[in-house]
Amino acid sequence: MNNTFEKITATSKAALETAQALASKAQASAEKLTELNMTTAKAALGESVEKAKAVMGAKDPQALAAMTADMVKPLAEKSAAYAQEFKKIVEDASADFTQTAQANLADVQKGFATLMESATKNAPAGTESAVAFFNQAMTASQNAFKTAQTSAQQAVDAAQANFSAVTKQATDAVKKATKSA
Repeated sequence: MNNTFEKITATSKAALETAQALASKAQASAEKLTELNMTTAKAALGESVEKAKAVMGAKDPQALAAMTADMVKPLAEKSAAYAQEFKKIVEDASADFTQTAQANLADVQKGFATLMESATKNAPAGTESAVAFFNQAMTASQNAFKTAQTSAQQAVDAAQANFSAVTKQATDAVKKATKSA
């Protein structure tokens, strides 16, 4: 009985450590996104004030039109650069998260399987059908979890592909606008 308790404790500890590692990675990624957003907002605010002052100093409509045209190109370039950096942070976080989750999840599942094997060996006589049912239920739940994990990974991959396509379109649009300007 004590051996089973130790296995439960070890499995629980491994699951807790996995959760902590995943939470730390999520927090680090959120910090990177926050830093990117704050840096971008600070730069945008400073540039907006400068551009507003320049627009107010325009002497005639032609000068105002020229200033407006000159503002579009850098804005498009900065938007594309922001989108690329955002994409990189999200992709890195997703890869780290997936790698950590999969590695640690395999260990937790192995520990749980060992625990279940030990519990079924020590089950009282006459409970074989209940133990068999429980083992089938556990196998079915693990299969369902693997299916959900695969579906989640496919959704992440699809979202990353869509985000990459949008970023590429924005970058291409900036390049086209830059060439024509």
